[in-house]
Amino acid sequence: MSADATTGGAVTAPGRAAEKVGEGRGRPGLASRLAASTTGGVLRIFLLVVALFWLLPTVGLLLSSLRSPTDITASGWWKVFTSPSQLTFTNYHTLLSNSAITDSLWNTVLITVPATLLVVVIGSLGGYAFAWMDFPGRDWWFMGVVALLVVPVQVALVPVAKLFGDLGIFGDITGVVLFHTAFGLPFAIFLLRNFFAEIPRELLEAARLDGAGELRLFVRVVMPLGGPAIASLGIFQFLWVWNDMLVALIFTNSDSQPITVALQQQVRQFGNNIDILAPGAFVSMVIPLAVFFAFQRQFVSGVMAGAVK
Repeated sequence: MSADATTGGAVTAPGRAAEKVGEGRGRPGLASRLAASTTGGVLRIFLLVVALFWLLPTVGLLLSSLRSPTDITASGWWKVFTSPSQLTFTNYHTLLSNSAITDSLWNTVLITVPATLLVVVIGSLGGYAFAWMDFPGRDWWFMGVVALLVVPVQVALVPVAKLFGDLGIFGDITGVVLFHTAFGLPFAIFLLRNFFAEIPRELLEAARLDGAGELRLFVRVVMPLGGPAIASLGIFQFLWVWNDMLVALIFTNSDSQPITVALQQQVRQFGNNIDILAPGAFVSMVIPLAVFFAFQRQFVSGVMAGAVK
C-alpha cells in the first residue's frame, strides 16, 4: 500500500512539474504579446502614419504649385488650410504657356517610352534565349551580362559621347534612347532569365510537341506566364529613364532636353521663377507616380513571384 502510494507520488510529482513547465511554455512572453498586438489595428495605423509622412512633401509641392509666387514667398504651403482663397490654377496656365517646358515634357515621353519598350522586348527575348535555348557559350555569355551590371554609367559617358559624335546622333533623342536601352538591358536579361527559368519544362515540351516553334512558344506561352516580371521590369525602366538627369544633361541639347533638364535650366536662368518650377516639378513627379499605382498589382506580383516559387 505504501509502495503504491510511494510509486504514485513519484509518478505524479514529475507529472505536475511537467504541467507547470508546459503552462510556463504556453504563456506568451512580453515580446510575443507586443508582436501579436502589432499584427492588427496598431500596425495598420502605424503604416498609415508612415505613408502620410512620405506623401507630405508631395502634398506640399502640390499646394505650393496652386499658390501665387507672392503667397509662396510670404508663408508656407500649410497656410492654404486657413486661407483657401490662395489656391489658383494660374501657375499651371503659365506652365502650359511656356514652350520650353511643354516641349521638354514631350521630349521626355519620346525618350522614356521607346527606351522602356526596347528594354522590355529585347530583354524578354534575351532572357528566354538564356533560359531555354542551347547555343555555344551560353553560360559564359550570361556571366558577361551579369558582369555588366556592375559597370557604372559614369564610366561610359565620355566614350559613348565620342561614339555618338562620330555617328552624328550626339544631342539627339535617338542617342539618349540608345544609351538608356544599352544600360537597361543587363538588368532586364538577368531578371527575366531567372524568372523564365522557373517555368516548368514539361509545359514547354508539350507546346513543342503540338508543333509550336520558338517564336510562337515565346509569344503564346512564355510571355503570358512572365507578365508580372515583365511589368515589374517596365515600371523600373520607366521610372529610371523618366527621372534621369545625368544622361540627358550630357547627351541632349536645347531642342531635345527632357523635363528634368528643362527645370534645371529654369533654376539657373530664373532663380525666383517659382510659378514655373513648382507646377513643373509636380507634373514631372506625378506622372511616374500614376504609372506606378496603375501597375501596382503587376509590380507586386512580379516581386513576389520568385519568393512564391
